[in-house]
Amino acid sequence: VCAGCGACAARCPSGAITYDAPSPDVTFRRIQTLASAYRKAGGSAPRLLVCDHDHGGQMISLAARHGRGLPADVIPLEVEALSGFGHAEILAALASGFAEVAILVSPRTERDALDQEIPLARAMAGAGRVSLLDLSDPDALCDALYDADDIPAPCADPILPMGSRRQVARLAARALTPGDAVLPLPEASPYGAVLVNTDSCTLCLSCVSLCPSGALLDNPDMPQLRFQEDACLQCGICATICPEQAITLEPRMNLADSALTQVVLNEEEPFACIECGALFGVKSTVEKVVEKLAGKHAMFASSDTARMIQMCDKCRINAQYHSTNNPFAGAERPAVRTTEDYLSKRKDH
Repeated sequence: VCAGCGACAARCPSGAITYDAPSPDVTFRRIQTLASAYRKAGGSAPRLLVCDHDHGGQMISLAARHGRGLPADVIPLEVEALSGFGHAEILAALASGFAEVAILVSPRTERDALDQEIPLARAMAGAGRVSLLDLSDPDALCDALYDADDIPAPCADPILPMGSRRQVARLAARALTPGDAVLPLPEASPYGAVLVNTDSCTLCLSCVSLCPSGALLDNPDMPQLRFQEDACLQCGICATICPEQAITLEPRMNLADSALTQVVLNEEEPFACIECGALFGVKSTVEKVVEKLAGKHAMFASSDTARMIQMCDKCRINAQYHSTNNPFAGAERPAVRTTEDYLSKRKDH
């Protein structure tokens, strides 16, 4: 059933799906080679024209044979499937030294992936750098390329795109936007931050246990919720599972180094067991439970049972075991019956 469009690989936020015809690393190297070769030949601001083999290749061939052909600063790049040419490849081209990236779609091109990847690339690269050409006339293609104006300057310090798609996208965005800027991104983008309402968050850490990328982490030494922004996929599982609805998502690209480190989103003081002093739970949560249940619930009506709320697991079990109405205690166990007992009973009958 797979049509080999590559849209799944372009849209996959974690890189779990790859499209190896060719692999992303080969595509990045082709882009970087084209840009560096143009600069070595004396050019300064090349433009990249991405197209497929069938429609795009024929359009360029007909334009060269019967029309004006491509401008001298336009370098064509033929790919197997345009849907697989996502925002990471577009950003890699711009950060490698191309001033503009134009994608020539064909009537058979799957548009769903491009409709999401191109706005994302524009948000991260800036206005005027990415265009979509939906043309079927070679002369119209020539006119669009020759009449293009207000082409922005290329990246001042071209980079060598290496790594995964996410790594290349971040590296390219930093090259295109120097400084520690925070770029707002469209909805459903695979980059962003997790915002926590500390007044509602109880530090239950259910979000940590379900985060698929490890962007949300806990601290085994104290009640603390940590976050590493560059690992967040904006999948929304944390916001869905939060029982207090304290989590919201913010699509963005944080270019600061803080996005690569763990930051504390919420933390509280742990509660100390009233018996052994061991730290457990969250102090504010335990105090709220005591306020709501102590003397008001049948299981915690007496002072002894109410004290168990403020005990750690080990001390709570000990207190229950040695209490007057021990729930673990039972009647005296009957003697073990042996084979002799059963045989003697038969002899009696």
